Amino acid sequence: METGVKMKVLLFLFAVCIQSGVVTSYSNGKVKEACQDMMPGHHHHSPSPTSPPYSITVDKPVFNPGDQIKVSLSALSSESKTRFKGFLLEARDAANLQGGSVGTFTLIDSSISQLLACHHREGSAVSHTSDRHKTEVQVIWNAPQDPPASVQLLATVVQEYELFWVKMPGPLLSLNGAPPPASLSPQTSTAPTPLPRPFTSEGCGSTKTCLRDPEGCNPENDTLCYFLSFKQVEQGVKFELSGQAAGYVSFALSTDQWMRRYVEGRTHPVTASENVLRETAWRLADGVIQCSFLRNVHVPSPYQDRFDLDQMYYLFMAHGRADNGRTHRHDRQPLVSTKQVVITGPPEDLSGSRAPLLIKFHAAFMLIGWMTTVSTGVIIARYFKPDWPETTVCGQRVWFQFHRGLMLLTVFLTFIGFILPFVYRKGWSKRAGSHPYFGCTIMALTVIQPIMALFRPAPDSSRRYIFNWAHLGAGTIAQVLAVVAIFLGIHQQALLLPAPWTTGLLAACVVWFVLADLALEVHRRGLLRIGQFFRNFQVYTENLQTEDKEGILFVQSQDEGKGSSFKKIVLAVYLFGNLVFLALLLATISEV
Repeated sequence: METGVKMKVLLFLFAVCIQSGVVTSYSNGKVKEACQDMMPGHHHHSPSPTSPPYSITVDKPVFNPGDQIKVSLSALSSESKTRFKGFLLEARDAANLQGGSVGTFTLIDSSISQLLACHHREGSAVSHTSDRHKTEVQVIWNAPQDPPASVQLLATVVQEYELFWVKMPGPLLSLNGAPPPASLSPQTSTAPTPLPRPFTSEGCGSTKTCLRDPEGCNPENDTLCYFLSFKQVEQGVKFELSGQAAGYVSFALSTDQWMRRYVEGRTHPVTASENVLRETAWRLADGVIQCSFLRNVHVPSPYQDRFDLDQMYYLFMAHGRADNGRTHRHDRQPLVSTKQVVITGPPEDLSGSRAPLLIKFHAAFMLIGWMTTVSTGVIIARYFKPDWPETTVCGQRVWFQFHRGLMLLTVFLTFIGFILPFVYRKGWSKRAGSHPYFGCTIMALTVIQPIMALFRPAPDSSRRYIFNWAHLGAGTIAQVLAVVAIFLGIHQQALLLPAPWTTGLLAACVVWFVLADLALEVHRRGLLRIGQFFRNFQVYTENLQTEDKEGILFVQSQDEGKGSSFKKIVLAVYLFGNLVFLALLLATISEV
């Protein structure tokens, strides 16, 4: 397959198994895409195995260079049920039926027939102009100046949408004076044949190279297994491709992990005008599409732009929707092999990833920054100011140094994480929805916070409250937006984490912070010390009776110590749970 007018296929293969048909069926006869295999794209229908009720006849079987021969395609019977709607007529070298067309045609009745430019030659094929019923079509075949020794006429005839015959053979035309060929290649239809059984992963790494998602899956019994295998067979390579999709599964070979060298822009793939694939077969069951084919390692002239398979390539696997034979953009990020591999090299069991490494680091940095360092810094600043009143680090109170260090670390992680998607995409992503807009807003607030803190008024300033509210407001807004952005990010195509597992895990991480914050807030307001209040009241009453004020002071000191211990326990439990959630999320990201 080629990916259209904007793709140069030099070292690049794009093989697609399409559930809904390889070539679109056109009632107007503009079927240039079907020139090579002559297959109409009729969804879920295969060529009829019965004998065709049509024939191809010529006015003479022998020709000289430049001769004109009248060719007739007609129904064998005058019955209405044998009338046909569409057709495609070609002439090919009888010794090489998989090659290009030979000679050109001239129309006799342009109202029912038209010329096509197949195999880069104008007028090299004839097709219908409408789906109006026909019983006969006549055209003139013009022999070239350098014809082969024998020419085979071939026709595809469509009687109804679900009933058609492909590459129906006509008479053999022989060049005058040329010796009869010793043997002719038997006609082999390039129409795919059904696969008798599903593919298996048996032999992966020993007899064939495999790329699978999930790693180690078996397409024989796992309908969610995306599978690509290949092995060298004499002078060719046998490929197998399998995956669940609503329209197509595909794979490609590229010398880099972006295919930037060959792809300019994005277009719908179209069928190559010259088919170099052999022994194509397919299977569709339980929503799983499978296909196999054989391709020579080296493709000779006239296919000069075809690549060789004895080179090193990255492997790409993708799947998506298709309708009316037209493929749409892949539903998920393609699975890309982690290293280059020689297609004809020793068998390997390859690993791959659907998420680029830069996007994985982007997600990891943002999760660490906004799910761990920010939340911990907020808890310390909000509830630990009274602790360690006389202890300082580098001239500043301990709580402030912890808070500032964690927030500066967040700024660093956010900045690095922010630029990574732009490096990966080489600019702005148009398919990421609202996620990048949230990201830009968060980045702006992240930069504003330390600048605001740098110019904050003195603690005894009358304008200090303005800074306090602005700092709290901007930080809270950034934290809320970051949570939303992360929830959106785990569903991006470039990092599509498994749902609902990761969504629930991320939600649990947020709830864990809310519970810790709530427990500390309730404790700060004294609502968790009711029992201690009655005990202290009893001791206070007893001490009043003995006028032991020292005892009262001792009880207060003990209460403060217990309060500080409670906060430390909550912080420790929160950090433990938070790090567990973070580790699980990071492990999931690494395996995507």
